[in-house]
Amino acid sequence: MSSLHELAHAKINLYLHVTGRREDGYHLLDSLAVFAGAADELELTRGAGLGGNVNLRVEGSFSPGLQGDQADNLIVRAGRLLCEHVGPDVVRHLPDVDIVLRKELPVASGIGGGSADAAAALRLLRDVWKLSIPRQQFLMLATRLGADVPVCVEQLAARMEGIGEELSSAPRLPECGIMLVNCGQSVSTPQVFRARDPGFTPRADLPAQWNTLADMVRDLSTQTNDLQDAACAICPEIADVLAALRAAPGCRLARMSGSGATCYALFDSPAAARAARAGVQRAKWWVWAGDLYRGGARVASSAASLPA
Repeated sequence: MSSLHELAHAKINLYLHVTGRREDGYHLLDSLAVFAGAADELELTRGAGLGGNVNLRVEGSFSPGLQGDQADNLIVRAGRLLCEHVGPDVVRHLPDVDIVLRKELPVASGIGGGSADAAAALRLLRDVWKLSIPRQQFLMLATRLGADVPVCVEQLAARMEGIGEELSSAPRLPECGIMLVNCGQSVSTPQVFRARDPGFTPRADLPAQWNTLADMVRDLSTQTNDLQDAACAICPEIADVLAALRAAPGCRLARMSGSGATCYALFDSPAAARAARAGVQRAKWWVWAGDLYRGGARVASSAASLPA
């Protein structure tokens, strides 16, 4: 049976400002999101029946954290969302699918793993089911799965505002390397927001492009992650990760991503990031080093589409 594959790349918040709060309690954000080469992988094959059912199996290094009831997994919910959108007359003709998620990104770690998985499932299912959904409508559907899902749909660097769903172009990024480190601890996003300093930070002033990594680091150094101090207070090992990254040879900037606990460091090149990896590695820490993902070809698959 032919299969289709899709990568769900890690999303990194290079800075994260909490700029305000809506009446419904949701916080307003300003953040620059980029994507790393590190990724989960989804493999899809056609099931035995019709009706648009999504059957999920989870494998991989971080699968133990996702072995509960799969009905609420974002990948399965992505299938239900698309079926709801197209309606029952279309759904009855859609093939069932089996999806294997190879979970290689830490769970609940501030790098959008679940959101990236949901976005990858949306892309796969849209294509396999041959659904014609305009881009903006598709992004609005993605928002219903979570504020981080729209930026993960296209997996391109973007500025995120609102609650994360308002996307605009990012500055053009220079060549660089990146290292990601997770200490093995999960941090609750609601808890971090409750513990953060109650003040707000203005929207960042960003250029149209950065010609060099030095230029980018200079500007990013004037920004913050407004959740970092609160996350470090809840999980002190995050501070240990940041210290290890800042001490790594060639590190140009180190900061926490999202609400934690994963932190990143920027280097002059992917080779420099990989060379520094061994010195950062600790027992039970997940460490990845390489390049930013800048879009391009999807994972090679054994078929362009599934047989009818």
